[in-house]
Amino acid sequence: MPELSEDLYGTISHKLAALKPSGIRAFDKEVSKIPGIIKLTVGEPDLNTPEHIKQAAIKSIQEDDSHYAPQPGKPELLEAISDYIEKTRDVAYDPDNEIVVTVGATEALDATFFSLLNAGDKVIVPTPTFALYFPLIAMAGATAIQVDTSDDGFVLTPERLEAVLEKEGAGVKAVLLNYPGNPTGREYPKETLEGLAKVIADHHLYVIADEIYSDLIYGVDHYSIATMIPERTILISGLSKSHAMTGYRLGYVCGPAKIMKSILKMHCYLVTTVTNSTQVAATEALKKGLGDPVEASKIYQARRDLIVDGLKKLGFKVPTPEGAFYMFAGIPERFGKDDVKFARALAYEAKVGCTPGSAFGAGGEGHVRFSYASSEEDIKECLKRIGEYLEKH
Repeated sequence: MPELSEDLYGTISHKLAALKPSGIRAFDKEVSKIPGIIKLTVGEPDLNTPEHIKQAAIKSIQEDDSHYAPQPGKPELLEAISDYIEKTRDVAYDPDNEIVVTVGATEALDATFFSLLNAGDKVIVPTPTFALYFPLIAMAGATAIQVDTSDDGFVLTPERLEAVLEKEGAGVKAVLLNYPGNPTGREYPKETLEGLAKVIADHHLYVIADEIYSDLIYGVDHYSIATMIPERTILISGLSKSHAMTGYRLGYVCGPAKIMKSILKMHCYLVTTVTNSTQVAATEALKKGLGDPVEASKIYQARRDLIVDGLKKLGFKVPTPEGAFYMFAGIPERFGKDDVKFARALAYEAKVGCTPGSAFGAGGEGHVRFSYASSEEDIKECLKRIGEYLEKH
């Protein structure tokens, strides 16, 4: 195997070298080596992609749909996204110049951050949240201003946002909202979003709304801030979670045409275009599979209720998630605040994999995240193992 020449050591991007690997993935990789472990770590649906979506992808391949697609996306998929967003958010995005299909929501974030941010810019990020935001913002030369929302039920309030903006002063360009949230599963009430929309408009900011889990909600309504301030919103979503299509890597970003022109340019530099069969599958999902997430939500809600009840009985502090498929639980008080130590103990001694809360930024300390995108059988076994561990300690 070739080894890098010594005179090339240390010559990679300094920005990249300064970034730490994902704490979520690093911890998952570590505990995955433990024999007999049941992992409730990564947000990977255990459900299969619906059959009609798979067949659409297969048909695309069989019919030699193998040439470059238009860079913004296939016209029929752009139309389907536009129709879906208008139906669910009451915002009419023009498929010709206000939507870009991306390689997952991750590339949508990449293209957005690199299009929007300059050195010295700041992005307000309510935490705990999906940790990928922080390195992507840093790579774009900007700074993520973490706002610990743990005292406000893991929701950024308009009053708190106003106070943070007053403190930070100039340089803030955008607010990033992820809801239903990873890792908390919290939704934003309509009144809170309306208050945030007013503050964002008053301060002349963008809002980047990551709504990838919006189709997986339990007993509540999902309201999009795009409905309230579409002229300031960059809406990001995809089909990975709603239709169990993580491996298909299909996301999209919507926004006003003037900013989408830049996002499309960045997207073209990053990936050129998205795989044809994936786009055909996504078109099928949005045109004929809008009921699929409804059925998936019923399954996830039953699992949520199971893990919420079980963890409460075991002494965890458990706010009930309203969406997504994560349980962000405060560890029993006698174990203190060292969530990494606690998660490691569960992994090595109880053979249960969860993710330390501190991996999700400020406010995550003293918590662990369990993904209930796993079978009821596995969840019940994990609860049993955790109970046995706690009895010994």
